[in-house]
Amino acid sequence: MLSSQIHHVAIICSDYEKSKMFYSEILGFQILRETFREARRSYKLDLQVNSSVQIELFSFPNSPPRPSYPEACGLRHLAFAVENLEMAIDHLRFHGVETEGIRIDEFTQKRFTFFQDPDGLPLEIYEM
Repeated sequence: MLSSQIHHVAIICSDYEKSKMFYSEILGFQILRETFREARRSYKLDLQVNSSVQIELFSFPNSPPRPSYPEACGLRHLAFAVENLEMAIDHLRFHGVETEGIRIDEFTQKRFTFFQDPDGLPLEIYEM
C-alpha cells in the first residue's frame, strides 16, 4: 500500500466566515494556520482534527455547488468518531445544526447519524 493513513481532507466552502466558525467553533477543530492567497482571492484554513489528520478549508470565488441529491459520484461523506453519540448530537443541536435519526451499522452494531455543514456537505458522527 502506498500510504497507511489520511493526512488531510480538503473542503471548498461558499461562505468562508460561516464555515470557519462551523468547523472551528461548533465542531471544535483547532485552527493551525489561516492564509489569504491574494492571487486566487482565496482563503486556506488548516484545521487539526486529531494528531494526524487535518482539514483544509478553502474559499474560491464562484465555486459551483456540490451535487448531492441524488448522490453524485465522488466523495460521499466525511465521518468523525465520537465517544458519546447523544452528547455530540446535543452539542450540534444546541448550535442549530440539525441531525438525522440515529442509525445502527448493520455490520459493527455501532450507532451513527448524519448532519450537514453550511454548504450541505454530508457529515457523519460515528460512536466508537
